[in-house]
Amino acid sequence: MYQFFVEDAQIGKEFITITGSDVNHIKNVLRMKPGEKIRVSNQQGKDYYCEILELGDDFVQADILDSEAAGTELGAKIFLFQALPKGDRMETVIQKAVELGVYEIIPVAMKYCVVKLDAKKAENKKKRWQAIAESAAKQSKRSRIPVVHEVMDFASAVEYAKNCQVNLVPYENERGMVATREALDSLHAKDSISVMIGPEGGFSEEEIEKVRTEHMQVISLGKRILRTDTAAIATLSLLMLELEMMEAKQEK
Repeated sequence: MYQFFVEDAQIGKEFITITGSDVNHIKNVLRMKPGEKIRVSNQQGKDYYCEILELGDDFVQADILDSEAAGTELGAKIFLFQALPKGDRMETVIQKAVELGVYEIIPVAMKYCVVKLDAKKAENKKKRWQAIAESAAKQSKRSRIPVVHEVMDFASAVEYAKNCQVNLVPYENERGMVATREALDSLHAKDSISVMIGPEGGFSEEEIEKVRTEHMQVISLGKRILRTDTAAIATLSLLMLELEMMEAKQEK
């Protein structure tokens, strides 16, 4: 079943009206017909199961058959603070992070980031990254599209992360998995969790000292040094497993 997203204003009591670029995608790419079923979500995470009723020139109208609240979302909200990587690795991180259930993605300019973006380039990148997040949300049947923020400097990112209940900082020089296990064991299914991932050059000593001063949990991802994009995916995979297991136990 194909997935689409709409604003609340497009949702009526009995039907949903889809507009914009999705109309062309439904009609000319997917070649869908009246009577076919689709899944539609709003940005609050509510899912609607619908049947296409009419295909207009600039709209698609679908009858609402059923609905449920956030059927595919994690109970916890994970905020990924990703240092700007080289090449197209940020696109890979965003795609995989969305598939793994991340709530928001915050690109961060850190001391040892190789990539330097001026204001114009950063704005163009943000639009591209948000489009990738939307595509990944559709593919993975998310109930909402994670927001990709504008690039933040490190100090601003730390301040924003402090709003979360749990703050995790995987660090290549941290040794031992005890702290990592303790951090995962301390999670709750409804927590807000920040994950701060360093760049290819690693965190600077000043940056690590800053997160320790703010009482963020510095953890290890094992004995091997991971690329920045691998570290993000590995950490989110660990969190998804822990949180999904918690939710499954609570449902029993």
